[in-house]
Amino acid sequence: MNDNAVRSRPGTGLIIGIVFGLVFVIVNSGPLGSPASTVLRIAGVAVAAVLLFVLQARVRGGTGVGLPRDGGGGFTRGYWIVVAIEVVALFGCLMLIDGVFGHGEFGVAWVAVVVGLHFVGLGVVWHAPSLHVLGGVLTGLGILGAVLGLATGSAAWIAGVAGVGSGAALLAGTAYALWAWRDISTA
Repeated sequence: MNDNAVRSRPGTGLIIGIVFGLVFVIVNSGPLGSPASTVLRIAGVAVAAVLLFVLQARVRGGTGVGLPRDGGGGFTRGYWIVVAIEVVALFGCLMLIDGVFGHGEFGVAWVAVVVGLHFVGLGVVWHAPSLHVLGGVLTGLGILGAVLGLATGSAAWIAGVAGVGSGAALLAGTAYALWAWRDISTA
């Protein structure tokens, strides 16, 4: 894929980060009980809305027409290899976690670990060090959520740390990317 094709879709990854960050928060705040789940869901929607507004303003205003300085992007062969590995790891192990071991509550922790490793892989493919940081945070949250779930026997700890925490990390990572986004012509 040539550089111009990559530049024509600069916000795709950020939209994906916003949507999946919000999904992580909304889906996983339920086990935390009310009013915490309600507050977290409202906060997630509000943050996602602000991030989408800022993204739109950057694209329309011309202040964000290029790629982030620390990385390229695009749907390259390397991207598809990382995604294929992610899909196999996600669904293969989720079937084991829930179907064989009968502990579906740990599924979100596994998802956080795999998505984190996915970002590390994309950081390598796209030469984007900031994705290594996000990947490390998500992987750590997945592991911490699983350990806390094992230690406490509480699905709420898993959902809160690995689920809501990962959603917050994705939203924060997107906010950072929007803050750091520069026009590639000035790089």
